[in-house]
Amino acid sequence: MPPVALLLLLLTAPALGGHLQPSREDHATLAAFAQLRDPGIVGLMRHARAPGVGDPGSFTPGDCSTQRLLSDEGRTQARAIGEVLRRTGVTRAAVYSSAWCRCLETATLLDIGEVATRDFLNSFFRDQNGAATATVALRRAVLEKTSPRLPTLMVTHQVNITALTGLVPAEGEIVFVRGTAAGDVVVVGRARLRD
Repeated sequence: MPPVALLLLLLTAPALGGHLQPSREDHATLAAFAQLRDPGIVGLMRHARAPGVGDPGSFTPGDCSTQRLLSDEGRTQARAIGEVLRRTGVTRAAVYSSAWCRCLETATLLDIGEVATRDFLNSFFRDQNGAATATVALRRAVLEKTSPRLPTLMVTHQVNITALTGLVPAEGEIVFVRGTAAGDVVVVGRARLRD
């Protein structure tokens, strides 16, 4: 990244939101997020901060009032991640999301493309019977990479990312994966904003 662009990021960092300040590893952080520009990579993002675990017993898909939602901090985090992605050159992407409200709001607040839902990105935290089917579909989506010309970002849940990669991402973290000719999905990097 040119020094002028990095300086602009440092000067505008407070506008990125609250306590999410760039660390002394800014260049490395920006380089990590820039991986999404690679046409062979898919970013798997865990939704931004949403207090609690799972969803209430009254959970109903499509009814945000029954779900665990992003906090104000989570909304700030999602906007800040979108800003960093745009600064690395990801201004337009194919964005897919779980239908859960915290994922849809995260994906929308990133502001890098229209958001389309995919059932295989929905959480199976409460229903482990759906884990295998969702993971097979997610693997297929990575291997087929929907848009070869646009960066691809899928906003989902920790359980979905862990089932595919074995990693446990933090809220707002992106795990970058690539499909191989042998039909495997390999992790090629991770990116998150430092607190």
